[in-house]
Amino acid sequence: PILSVAVAVIFALLAVASAGSLRQELTPPEDRAVVLLSVQAPQSVSLDYTDGKMREIEAVVEPLRASGEVRSVFAISGRGGQDNSGFIVVTLANWADRTRSQQDIAAEITAGLRGVIGVRTFAIQPNSLGIRGAGQGLTVALVGDDYGRLADVATVLVEKLEADPRFGQIRLGYDTTQPQLFVEIDRARAEDLGVEIDGLGEAFQAVLDGSTVGTIFLDDDSYDIDLVATSDPVNDPGDLERIFVTSDDGQMVPISSFASLTERAVAPELTREAQSRSVSITAALTPELALGDALSEVQAMADDLLGEDMRLVPLAEAATLGETSSGLVFTFAIAIAVVFLVLSAQFESFVSAVIVLATVPLGLACAIFALLLTGGSLNVYSQIGLVLLVGIMAKNGILIVEFADQLRERGRSVRDAIEEAATVRLRPVMMTMIATVLGGLPLVLAQGAGAEAREVLGWIIVGGLGLATVTTLYITPVAYLLLARFARSRAAETEILRAELAGVPRGPEPAE
Repeated sequence: PILSVAVAVIFALLAVASAGSLRQELTPPEDRAVVLLSVQAPQSVSLDYTDGKMREIEAVVEPLRASGEVRSVFAISGRGGQDNSGFIVVTLANWADRTRSQQDIAAEITAGLRGVIGVRTFAIQPNSLGIRGAGQGLTVALVGDDYGRLADVATVLVEKLEADPRFGQIRLGYDTTQPQLFVEIDRARAEDLGVEIDGLGEAFQAVLDGSTVGTIFLDDDSYDIDLVATSDPVNDPGDLERIFVTSDDGQMVPISSFASLTERAVAPELTREAQSRSVSITAALTPELALGDALSEVQAMADDLLGEDMRLVPLAEAATLGETSSGLVFTFAIAIAVVFLVLSAQFESFVSAVIVLATVPLGLACAIFALLLTGGSLNVYSQIGLVLLVGIMAKNGILIVEFADQLRERGRSVRDAIEEAATVRLRPVMMTMIATVLGGLPLVLAQGAGAEAREVLGWIIVGGLGLATVTTLYITPVAYLLLARFARSRAAETEILRAELAGVPRGPEPAE
Protein backbone atom coordinates (compact mmCIF):
# COMPACT_ATOMS: atom_id res chain seq x y z
CA PRO A 1 0.00 0.00 0.00
CA ILE A 2 2.81 2.42 0.81
CA LEU A 3 4.28 2.11 -2.68
CA SER A 4 0.89 2.63 -4.33
CA VAL A 5 0.21 5.69 -2.19
CA ALA A 6 3.63 7.13 -3.02
CA VAL A 7 3.07 6.62 -6.75
CA ALA A 8 -0.39 8.19 -6.51
CA VAL A 9 0.94 11.22 -4.63
CA ILE A 10 3.76 11.72 -7.15
CA PHE A 11 1.29 11.38 -10.03
CA ALA A 12 -1.03 13.98 -8.47
CA LEU A 13 1.84 16.39 -7.79
CA LEU A 14 3.01 16.10 -11.39
CA ALA A 15 -0.52 16.92 -12.54
CA VAL A 16 -0.66 19.98 -10.27
CA ALA A 17 2.70 21.17 -11.60
CA SER A 18 1.60 20.58 -15.19
CA ALA A 19 -1.75 22.33 -14.72
CA GLY A 20 0.02 25.69 -14.85
CA SER A 21 0.94 25.11 -18.49
CA LEU A 22 -2.64 24.23 -19.44
CA ARG A 23 -4.26 26.82 -21.68
CA GLN A 24 -7.21 28.65 -20.10
CA GLU A 25 -9.88 30.11 -22.33
CA LEU A 26 -13.62 30.54 -22.35
CA THR A 27 -14.23 28.33 -25.39
CA PRO A 28 -11.87 26.60 -27.82
CA PRO A 29 -11.43 28.27 -31.22
CA GLU A 30 -14.64 27.38 -33.05
CA ASP A 31 -15.26 27.17 -36.78
CA ARG A 32 -18.73 28.71 -37.14
CA ALA A 33 -18.29 29.41 -40.88
CA VAL A 34 -18.59 33.18 -40.44
CA VAL A 35 -16.15 36.07 -40.05
CA LEU A 36 -17.37 39.52 -39.01
CA LEU A 37 -15.45 42.66 -39.94
CA SER A 38 -15.89 45.89 -37.97
CA VAL A 39 -14.80 48.92 -40.00
CA GLN A 40 -14.03 52.32 -38.45
CA ALA A 41 -13.11 55.37 -40.55
CA PRO A 42 -11.83 58.71 -39.18
CA GLN A 43 -14.33 61.04 -37.57
CA SER A 44 -16.22 63.58 -39.70
CA VAL A 45 -15.71 61.71 -42.98
CA SER A 46 -18.60 61.40 -45.41
CA LEU A 47 -20.66 58.29 -46.03
CA ASP A 48 -19.26 58.15 -49.57
CA TYR A 49 -15.74 57.89 -48.15
CA THR A 50 -16.74 55.02 -45.87
CA ASP A 51 -18.60 53.28 -48.67
CA GLY A 52 -15.55 53.51 -50.92
CA LYS A 53 -13.34 51.90 -48.29
CA MET A 54 -15.93 49.18 -47.76
CA ARG A 55 -15.72 48.34 -51.45
CA GLU A 56 -11.93 48.09 -51.16
CA ILE A 57 -12.38 45.61 -48.31
CA GLU A 58 -14.85 43.61 -50.40
CA ALA A 59 -12.21 43.48 -53.14
CA VAL A 60 -9.81 41.88 -50.64
CA VAL A 61 -12.36 39.15 -49.89
CA GLU A 62 -13.36 38.64 -53.54
CA PRO A 63 -10.56 36.11 -54.38
CA LEU A 64 -11.76 33.90 -51.53
CA ARG A 65 -15.31 34.06 -52.86
CA ALA A 66 -14.09 33.18 -56.33
CA SER A 67 -12.21 30.16 -54.95
CA GLY A 68 -15.35 28.90 -53.21
CA GLU A 69 -14.13 29.30 -49.62
CA VAL A 70 -16.42 32.31 -49.08
CA ARG A 71 -20.07 31.86 -49.93
CA SER A 72 -21.35 35.44 -49.57
CA VAL A 73 -20.37 38.92 -48.38
CA PHE A 74 -22.87 41.32 -46.81
CA ALA A 75 -21.76 44.90 -46.10
CA ILE A 76 -23.42 47.76 -44.21
CA SER A 77 -22.09 51.32 -44.56
CA GLY A 78 -23.02 53.90 -41.94
CA ARG A 79 -23.82 51.41 -39.20
CA GLY A 80 -25.63 52.80 -36.18
CA GLY A 81 -26.30 56.13 -37.88
CA GLN A 82 -22.58 56.94 -38.00
CA ASP A 83 -21.16 57.79 -41.42
CA ASN A 84 -17.67 56.63 -40.41
CA SER A 85 -18.72 53.14 -39.30
CA GLY A 86 -19.29 49.96 -41.27
CA PHE A 87 -19.87 46.25 -40.78
CA ILE A 88 -19.25 43.27 -43.06
CA VAL A 89 -20.49 39.69 -42.65
CA VAL A 90 -18.35 37.14 -44.50
CA THR A 91 -20.16 33.80 -44.69
CA LEU A 92 -17.87 30.88 -45.41
CA ALA A 93 -18.65 27.74 -47.37
CA ASN A 94 -19.81 24.59 -45.61
CA TRP A 95 -17.16 22.70 -43.70
CA ALA A 96 -17.12 19.82 -46.20
CA ASP A 97 -16.62 22.21 -49.13
CA ARG A 98 -13.36 23.77 -47.94
CA THR A 99 -10.03 22.52 -46.67
CA ARG A 100 -9.00 25.48 -44.51
CA SER A 101 -10.44 26.39 -41.14
CA GLN A 102 -12.23 29.63 -40.31
CA GLN A 103 -9.18 30.79 -38.35
CA ASP A 104 -6.87 30.33 -41.36
CA ILE A 105 -9.24 32.20 -43.67
CA ALA A 106 -9.67 35.02 -41.13
CA ALA A 107 -5.88 35.32 -40.84
CA GLU A 108 -5.57 35.70 -44.62
CA ILE A 109 -8.32 38.34 -44.68
CA THR A 110 -6.65 40.26 -41.85
CA ALA A 111 -3.32 40.20 -43.69
CA GLY A 112 -4.98 41.54 -46.85
CA LEU A 113 -6.72 44.33 -44.95
CA ARG A 114 -3.37 45.90 -44.10
CA GLY A 115 -3.35 47.23 -47.65
CA VAL A 116 -6.59 49.17 -47.12
CA ILE A 117 -5.35 52.57 -45.93
CA GLY A 118 -7.58 55.10 -44.20
CA VAL A 119 -9.76 52.81 -42.09
CA ARG A 120 -9.30 50.43 -39.18
CA THR A 121 -10.76 46.98 -39.71
CA PHE A 122 -11.05 44.43 -36.92
CA ALA A 123 -11.92 40.77 -37.54
CA ILE A 124 -14.43 39.19 -35.14
CA GLN A 125 -14.93 35.43 -34.80
CA PRO A 126 -17.91 34.89 -32.47
CA ASN A 127 -18.25 31.84 -30.25
CA SER A 128 -21.31 29.73 -29.50
CA LEU A 129 -22.06 31.30 -26.10
CA GLY A 130 -23.46 34.57 -27.45
CA ILE A 131 -21.50 36.74 -25.00
CA ARG A 132 -21.49 40.46 -25.69
CA GLY A 133 -18.19 41.48 -27.23
CA ALA A 134 -17.13 37.87 -27.84
CA GLY A 135 -14.87 36.86 -30.69
CA GLN A 136 -12.71 39.99 -30.57
CA GLY A 137 -9.88 38.50 -28.52
CA LEU A 138 -8.91 40.15 -25.25
CA THR A 139 -10.84 43.23 -24.12
CA VAL A 140 -9.86 45.15 -21.00
CA ALA A 141 -10.51 48.62 -19.63
CA LEU A 142 -8.35 50.99 -17.63
CA VAL A 143 -10.57 52.72 -15.08
CA GLY A 144 -9.79 55.78 -13.01
CA ASP A 145 -10.76 59.41 -12.37
CA ASP A 146 -9.24 61.26 -15.34
CA TYR A 147 -9.69 60.43 -19.03
CA GLY A 148 -6.49 62.18 -20.03
CA ARG A 149 -4.27 60.20 -17.67
CA LEU A 150 -6.07 56.98 -18.57
CA ALA A 151 -5.49 57.66 -22.28
CA ASP A 152 -1.78 58.32 -21.69
CA VAL A 153 -1.34 55.05 -19.79
CA ALA A 154 -3.43 53.17 -22.35
CA THR A 155 -1.26 54.49 -25.19
CA VAL A 156 1.90 53.21 -23.52
CA LEU A 157 0.24 49.85 -22.84
CA VAL A 158 -0.82 49.58 -26.48
CA GLU A 159 2.78 50.19 -27.57
CA LYS A 160 3.93 47.32 -25.34
CA LEU A 161 1.26 45.02 -26.74
CA GLU A 162 2.19 45.89 -30.32
CA ALA A 163 5.80 44.95 -29.54
CA ASP A 164 4.69 41.44 -28.49
CA PRO A 165 4.22 39.22 -31.58
CA ARG A 166 1.77 36.98 -29.72
CA PHE A 167 -0.81 39.75 -29.87
CA GLY A 168 -2.50 40.62 -33.14
CA GLN A 169 -4.17 43.87 -34.09
CA ILE A 170 -4.60 46.30 -31.18
CA ARG A 171 -7.49 48.75 -30.94
CA LEU A 172 -7.68 51.65 -28.47
CA GLY A 173 -11.21 52.66 -27.53
CA TYR A 174 -10.31 56.29 -26.72
CA ASP A 175 -9.62 58.20 -29.94
CA THR A 176 -9.47 62.02 -29.87
CA THR A 177 -10.19 62.58 -33.57
CA GLN A 178 -13.59 64.27 -33.54
CA PRO A 179 -13.34 68.08 -34.03
CA GLN A 180 -15.32 70.22 -31.63
CA LEU A 181 -15.70 74.00 -31.34
CA PHE A 182 -15.19 75.70 -27.98
CA VAL A 183 -16.38 79.25 -27.22
CA GLU A 184 -14.02 81.07 -24.84
CA ILE A 185 -15.64 84.18 -23.36
CA ASP A 186 -13.81 87.19 -21.98
CA ARG A 187 -16.18 87.94 -19.11
CA ALA A 188 -14.58 91.28 -18.27
CA ARG A 189 -14.92 92.49 -21.87
CA ALA A 190 -18.52 91.26 -22.06
CA GLU A 191 -19.36 93.15 -18.88
CA ASP A 192 -17.83 96.35 -20.27
CA LEU A 193 -19.99 95.99 -23.39
CA GLY A 194 -23.10 95.33 -21.32
CA VAL A 195 -23.72 91.84 -22.71
CA GLU A 196 -25.53 89.26 -20.57
CA ILE A 197 -23.68 85.97 -20.90
CA ASP A 198 -26.72 84.00 -19.71
CA GLY A 199 -28.48 84.60 -23.03
CA LEU A 200 -25.51 83.68 -25.20
CA GLY A 201 -26.49 80.01 -25.40
CA GLU A 202 -30.00 80.92 -26.56
CA ALA A 203 -28.54 83.09 -29.32
CA PHE A 204 -26.40 80.22 -30.61
CA GLN A 205 -29.35 77.85 -30.43
CA ALA A 206 -31.63 80.18 -32.39
CA VAL A 207 -29.11 80.70 -35.19
CA LEU A 208 -27.90 77.12 -35.47
CA ASP A 209 -30.99 75.00 -34.92
CA GLY A 210 -33.79 77.30 -33.80
CA SER A 211 -35.38 77.50 -30.38
CA THR A 212 -38.90 77.39 -28.96
CA VAL A 213 -39.83 80.71 -27.36
CA GLY A 214 -43.51 80.14 -26.58
CA THR A 215 -46.75 78.27 -27.21
CA ILE A 216 -50.14 79.36 -28.55
CA PHE A 217 -53.48 77.58 -28.27
CA LEU A 218 -56.03 77.52 -31.10
CA ASP A 219 -59.20 75.44 -30.90
CA ASP A 220 -57.87 73.24 -28.10
CA ASP A 221 -54.65 72.58 -30.02
CA SER A 222 -51.23 73.83 -28.93
CA TYR A 223 -48.60 75.14 -31.33
CA ASP A 224 -44.97 75.92 -30.49
CA ILE A 225 -43.52 79.28 -31.50
CA ASP A 226 -40.03 78.64 -32.90
CA LEU A 227 -37.39 81.31 -33.33
CA VAL A 228 -35.29 80.39 -36.39
CA ALA A 229 -33.04 82.22 -38.83
CA THR A 230 -34.72 83.11 -42.11
CA SER A 231 -31.57 82.31 -44.07
CA ASP A 232 -28.56 80.05 -43.59
CA PRO A 233 -26.24 82.36 -41.60
CA VAL A 234 -23.69 79.71 -40.54
CA ASN A 235 -21.79 78.02 -43.36
CA ASP A 236 -18.40 78.05 -41.69
CA PRO A 237 -17.25 77.95 -38.04
CA GLY A 238 -15.98 81.51 -38.46
CA ASP A 239 -19.56 82.68 -39.12
CA LEU A 240 -20.32 82.08 -35.44
CA GLU A 241 -18.10 85.01 -34.51
CA ARG A 242 -20.31 87.29 -36.65
CA ILE A 243 -23.46 86.57 -34.68
CA PHE A 244 -24.84 89.71 -33.00
CA VAL A 245 -26.36 89.89 -29.54
CA THR A 246 -28.17 92.76 -27.82
CA SER A 247 -26.41 94.74 -25.09
CA ASP A 248 -28.05 96.47 -22.14
CA ASP A 249 -28.42 99.76 -24.07
CA GLY A 250 -30.00 98.04 -27.08
CA GLN A 251 -26.91 98.07 -29.26
CA MET A 252 -26.09 95.04 -31.45
CA VAL A 253 -22.67 93.67 -30.46
CA PRO A 254 -20.81 90.97 -32.47
CA ILE A 255 -19.72 87.94 -30.49
CA SER A 256 -16.17 88.32 -31.82
CA SER A 257 -15.76 91.46 -29.69
CA PHE A 258 -15.81 89.51 -26.42
CA ALA A 259 -15.44 85.79 -27.37
CA SER A 260 -13.15 83.62 -29.48
CA LEU A 261 -13.66 80.22 -31.10
CA THR A 262 -11.11 77.40 -30.87
CA GLU A 263 -11.29 73.98 -32.50
CA ARG A 264 -10.06 70.95 -30.54
CA ALA A 265 -10.05 67.22 -31.11
CA VAL A 266 -12.10 65.23 -28.59
CA ALA A 267 -13.19 61.62 -28.22
CA PRO A 268 -16.52 60.86 -29.93
CA GLU A 269 -17.78 59.05 -26.85
CA LEU A 270 -16.77 58.63 -23.22
CA THR A 271 -17.29 55.24 -21.61
CA ARG A 272 -17.60 54.10 -18.01
CA GLU A 273 -16.93 50.73 -16.43
CA ALA A 274 -17.31 49.70 -12.80
CA GLN A 275 -18.87 53.13 -12.07
CA SER A 276 -15.65 54.90 -13.11
CA ARG A 277 -14.25 56.59 -16.19
CA SER A 278 -12.70 54.02 -18.50
CA VAL A 279 -10.58 53.61 -21.62
CA SER A 280 -10.91 50.24 -23.34
CA ILE A 281 -8.26 48.22 -25.19
CA THR A 282 -9.03 45.31 -27.52
CA ALA A 283 -6.30 42.97 -28.72
CA ALA A 284 -6.62 40.14 -31.22
CA LEU A 285 -4.88 36.94 -30.14
CA THR A 286 -2.69 34.62 -32.18
CA PRO A 287 -3.13 30.83 -31.84
CA GLU A 288 -0.02 30.72 -29.63
CA LEU A 289 -1.67 32.76 -26.86
CA ALA A 290 -4.78 31.68 -24.97
CA LEU A 291 -7.22 34.14 -23.44
CA GLY A 292 -6.24 33.41 -19.83
CA ASP A 293 -2.52 33.76 -20.56
CA ALA A 294 -3.14 36.97 -22.50
CA LEU A 295 -5.03 38.49 -19.57
CA SER A 296 -2.17 37.60 -17.21
CA GLU A 297 0.38 39.16 -19.58
CA VAL A 298 -1.59 42.40 -19.92
CA GLN A 299 -2.11 42.59 -16.17
CA ALA A 300 1.64 42.21 -15.60
CA MET A 301 2.39 44.95 -18.17
CA ALA A 302 -0.18 47.28 -16.64
CA ASP A 303 1.02 46.87 -13.06
CA ASP A 304 4.10 48.99 -13.78
CA LEU A 305 2.05 51.73 -15.49
CA LEU A 306 -1.10 52.17 -13.42
CA GLY A 307 -1.33 54.88 -10.81
CA GLU A 308 -2.80 54.43 -7.36
CA ASP A 309 -6.22 55.61 -8.54
CA MET A 310 -6.26 53.31 -11.60
CA ARG A 311 -6.95 49.64 -12.12
CA LEU A 312 -7.43 47.19 -14.96
CA VAL A 313 -10.86 45.58 -15.45
CA PRO A 314 -11.43 42.63 -17.83
CA LEU A 315 -14.39 42.91 -20.19
CA ALA A 316 -16.37 40.64 -22.54
CA GLU A 317 -14.91 37.12 -22.75
CA ALA A 318 -12.12 37.92 -20.29
CA ALA A 319 -14.65 38.95 -17.64
CA THR A 320 -16.71 35.81 -18.21
CA LEU A 321 -13.56 33.69 -18.03
CA GLY A 322 -12.72 35.18 -14.65
CA GLU A 323 -16.21 34.49 -13.37
CA THR A 324 -16.22 30.88 -14.56
CA SER A 325 -12.69 30.24 -13.24
CA SER A 326 -13.52 31.55 -9.78
CA GLY A 327 -16.81 29.68 -9.77
CA LEU A 328 -15.21 26.40 -10.86
CA VAL A 329 -13.49 25.77 -7.53
CA PHE A 330 -16.65 26.63 -5.61
CA THR A 331 -18.75 24.39 -7.87
CA PHE A 332 -16.43 21.42 -7.43
CA ALA A 333 -16.28 21.98 -3.67
CA ILE A 334 -20.08 21.95 -3.44
CA ALA A 335 -20.28 18.89 -5.70
CA ILE A 336 -17.74 16.96 -3.62
CA ALA A 337 -19.51 17.95 -0.38
CA VAL A 338 -22.90 16.81 -1.68
CA VAL A 339 -21.48 13.52 -2.96
CA PHE A 340 -19.71 12.96 0.36
CA LEU A 341 -22.89 13.49 2.37
CA VAL A 342 -24.91 11.22 0.08
CA LEU A 343 -22.30 8.47 0.24
CA SER A 344 -22.05 8.79 4.01
CA ALA A 345 -25.81 8.32 4.30
CA GLN A 346 -25.77 5.41 1.85
CA PHE A 347 -22.95 3.49 3.55
CA GLU A 348 -23.81 4.76 7.06
CA SER A 349 -20.10 5.49 7.42
CA PHE A 350 -17.94 8.53 6.76
CA VAL A 351 -14.92 6.28 6.19
CA SER A 352 -16.52 4.50 3.23
CA ALA A 353 -17.40 7.87 1.68
CA VAL A 354 -13.78 9.01 2.01
CA ILE A 355 -12.58 5.77 0.37
CA VAL A 356 -14.89 6.29 -2.62
CA LEU A 357 -13.77 9.90 -3.07
CA ALA A 358 -10.07 9.07 -2.65
CA THR A 359 -9.74 8.45 -6.38
CA VAL A 360 -11.28 11.79 -7.44
CA PRO A 361 -8.01 13.80 -7.28
CA LEU A 362 -6.26 11.19 -9.40
CA GLY A 363 -9.13 11.22 -11.87
CA LEU A 364 -8.79 14.98 -12.29
CA ALA A 365 -5.03 14.51 -12.68
CA CYS A 366 -5.66 12.00 -15.48
CA ALA A 367 -7.95 14.52 -17.19
CA ILE A 368 -5.24 17.19 -17.00
CA PHE A 369 -2.71 14.89 -18.65
CA ALA A 370 -5.26 13.97 -21.32
CA LEU A 371 -5.74 17.66 -22.16
CA LEU A 372 -2.00 18.29 -22.23
CA LEU A 373 -1.31 15.32 -24.50
CA THR A 374 -4.04 16.34 -26.97
CA GLY A 375 -3.32 20.08 -26.91
CA GLY A 376 -6.65 20.88 -25.28
CA SER A 377 -7.50 23.74 -22.96
CA LEU A 378 -9.43 24.32 -19.77
CA ASN A 379 -12.72 25.86 -20.89
CA VAL A 380 -16.42 25.62 -20.13
CA TYR A 381 -16.76 22.40 -22.14
CA SER A 382 -13.82 20.65 -20.49
CA GLN A 383 -15.24 21.68 -17.11
CA ILE A 384 -18.44 19.83 -17.99
CA GLY A 385 -16.31 16.80 -18.82
CA LEU A 386 -14.54 17.03 -15.46
CA VAL A 387 -17.86 16.97 -13.60
CA LEU A 388 -18.90 13.92 -15.65
CA LEU A 389 -15.57 12.26 -14.88
CA VAL A 390 -16.00 12.75 -11.13
CA GLY A 391 -19.45 11.15 -11.26
CA ILE A 392 -18.30 8.08 -13.20
CA MET A 393 -15.29 7.56 -10.94
CA ALA A 394 -17.46 7.80 -7.85
CA LYS A 395 -19.78 5.20 -9.38
CA ASN A 396 -16.87 2.79 -9.96
CA GLY A 397 -15.67 3.29 -6.41
CA ILE A 398 -19.14 2.59 -5.05
CA LEU A 399 -19.24 -0.76 -6.90
CA ILE A 400 -16.06 -1.93 -5.17
CA VAL A 401 -16.58 -0.45 -1.70
CA GLU A 402 -20.19 -1.57 -1.36
CA PHE A 403 -19.37 -5.20 -2.19
CA ALA A 404 -16.36 -5.17 0.15
CA ASP A 405 -18.56 -3.90 2.99
CA GLN A 406 -21.04 -6.70 2.34
CA LEU A 407 -18.24 -9.27 2.58
CA ARG A 408 -17.02 -7.76 5.85
CA GLU A 409 -20.52 -8.06 7.27
CA ARG A 410 -20.27 -11.78 6.58
CA GLY A 411 -17.17 -11.95 8.75
CA ARG A 412 -14.40 -11.58 6.16
CA SER A 413 -11.25 -9.65 6.99
CA VAL A 414 -10.49 -6.27 5.42
CA ARG A 415 -7.86 -7.66 3.02
CA ASP A 416 -9.91 -10.67 1.96
CA ALA A 417 -12.99 -8.52 1.46
CA ILE A 418 -11.33 -5.90 -0.75
CA GLU A 419 -9.36 -8.47 -2.77
CA GLU A 420 -12.49 -10.41 -3.62
CA ALA A 421 -14.50 -7.22 -4.24
CA ALA A 422 -11.88 -5.86 -6.64
CA THR A 423 -11.81 -9.18 -8.50
CA VAL A 424 -15.58 -9.58 -8.74
CA ARG A 425 -16.26 -5.94 -9.63
CA LEU A 426 -13.52 -5.78 -12.28
CA ARG A 427 -15.93 -6.78 -15.04
CA PRO A 428 -18.68 -4.18 -14.35
CA VAL A 429 -16.07 -1.44 -13.87
CA MET A 430 -14.41 -2.30 -17.19
CA MET A 431 -17.81 -2.55 -18.90
CA THR A 432 -18.68 0.94 -17.71
CA MET A 433 -15.34 2.31 -18.84
CA ILE A 434 -15.41 0.65 -22.27
CA ALA A 435 -19.02 1.68 -22.95
CA THR A 436 -18.34 5.29 -21.93
CA VAL A 437 -15.10 5.52 -23.91
CA LEU A 438 -16.73 4.07 -27.02
CA GLY A 439 -19.60 6.52 -26.57
CA GLY A 440 -17.08 9.36 -26.41
CA LEU A 441 -15.23 8.40 -29.60
CA PRO A 442 -17.78 10.15 -31.88
CA LEU A 443 -17.08 13.35 -29.93
CA VAL A 444 -13.35 13.01 -30.55
CA LEU A 445 -13.86 12.31 -34.25
CA ALA A 446 -16.52 15.01 -34.72
CA GLN A 447 -16.35 17.40 -37.67
CA GLY A 448 -18.38 20.38 -38.79
CA ALA A 449 -20.24 22.91 -36.67
CA GLY A 450 -19.33 22.78 -32.99
CA ALA A 451 -16.72 20.06 -33.51
CA GLU A 452 -14.11 21.87 -31.40
CA ALA A 453 -16.31 21.92 -28.30
CA ARG A 454 -17.29 18.27 -28.70
CA GLU A 455 -13.68 17.27 -29.26
CA VAL A 456 -12.53 18.75 -25.94
CA LEU A 457 -15.36 17.03 -24.09
CA GLY A 458 -14.58 13.78 -25.89
CA TRP A 459 -10.91 13.77 -24.90
CA ILE A 460 -11.86 14.29 -21.26
CA ILE A 461 -14.09 11.22 -21.47
CA VAL A 462 -11.85 9.01 -23.63
CA GLY A 463 -8.43 9.95 -22.31
CA GLY A 464 -9.29 11.05 -18.80
CA LEU A 465 -11.69 8.22 -18.01
CA GLY A 466 -9.44 5.62 -19.61
CA LEU A 467 -6.55 6.58 -17.32
CA ALA A 468 -8.81 7.20 -14.34
CA THR A 469 -10.33 3.71 -14.49
CA VAL A 470 -6.87 2.19 -14.07
CA THR A 471 -6.27 4.34 -11.00
CA THR A 472 -9.67 3.35 -9.61
CA LEU A 473 -8.82 -0.35 -9.83
CA TYR A 474 -5.55 0.21 -7.95
CA ILE A 475 -6.15 3.13 -5.61
CA THR A 476 -9.59 2.14 -4.30
CA PRO A 477 -8.35 -1.20 -2.84
CA VAL A 478 -5.31 0.54 -1.35
CA ALA A 479 -7.47 3.25 0.22
CA TYR A 480 -9.80 0.56 1.56
CA LEU A 481 -6.91 -1.33 3.17
CA LEU A 482 -5.62 1.83 4.84
CA LEU A 483 -8.92 3.35 6.00
CA ALA A 484 -11.47 0.56 6.41
CA ARG A 485 -9.80 -0.63 9.61
CA PHE A 486 -11.03 2.54 11.31
CA ALA A 487 -14.66 1.59 10.65
CA ARG A 488 -16.01 -1.61 12.20
CA SER A 489 -18.33 -3.75 10.15
CA ARG A 490 -21.82 -4.57 11.31
CA ALA A 491 -20.77 -8.18 11.93
CA ALA A 492 -17.96 -7.04 14.23
CA GLU A 493 -20.28 -4.67 16.07
CA THR A 494 -22.78 -7.51 16.52
CA GLU A 495 -20.11 -9.81 18.00
CA ILE A 496 -18.98 -7.07 20.39
CA LEU A 497 -22.55 -6.47 21.47
CA ARG A 498 -23.11 -10.19 22.06
CA ALA A 499 -19.93 -10.41 24.10
CA GLU A 500 -20.96 -7.46 26.21
CA LEU A 501 -24.40 -8.93 26.78
CA ALA A 502 -22.90 -12.28 27.71
CA GLY A 503 -20.81 -10.69 30.43
CA VAL A 504 -23.74 -8.97 32.09
CA PRO A 505 -24.91 -10.97 35.21
CA ARG A 506 -28.47 -12.08 35.06
CA GLY A 507 -30.92 -11.16 37.83
CA PRO A 508 -33.05 -13.68 39.81
CA GLU A 509 -35.68 -15.53 37.88
CA PRO A 510 -39.21 -14.33 38.65
CA ALA A 511 -41.17 -16.54 41.09
CA GLU A 512 -43.73 -18.81 39.60
